[in-house]
Amino acid sequence: MRNLKLLILVFLLIGSSSVFAQDYKTAVGFRGGFPTAITGKHFINKTDALEGLLSGYRGGFEITGLYERHANAFDVPYLNWYYGAGGHIGAFDGEIARPNYYFNDRGRGFTFGLDAILGLEYTLTEIPFVIGIDMKPSLDFAPDPRLWFGGGLSFRFYF
Repeated sequence: MRNLKLLILVFLLIGSSSVFAQDYKTAVGFRGGFPTAITGKHFINKTDALEGLLSGYRGGFEITGLYERHANAFDVPYLNWYYGAGGHIGAFDGEIARPNYYFNDRGRGFTFGLDAILGLEYTLTEIPFVIGIDMKPSLDFAPDPRLWFGGGLSFRFYF
């Protein structure tokens, strides 16, 4: 039932015909969740943006780049939904002893893979901040194929 509700929401969002005009050009800030990251987003035109995430986890780091398409959500001013895809690359340290840690006993190495994102963001007009919430699944190809399901809450300062 939960998956059906999510599928209906996605189709409603995709079916939205409202035109979007971005409320800012560039924003930087913090994303809490999985993965926690420093985030930056830059619009390359009225509907498309590039987002970068720098995460410090897995005993190492990960850099993610995303291409996103934005549109107005539910005809609410300054509320926009977005979806997109991209990739990531990072380094890990599997010598860290944590219960059920995916990289345990794998030594040090690299990971890379593909990412997707689906989210909503609201641009505050009184102060230069954007608040966003998203789902971000990713697929690692190395060291072993593995699907991760993440999500986060972002706070960005725009200029």
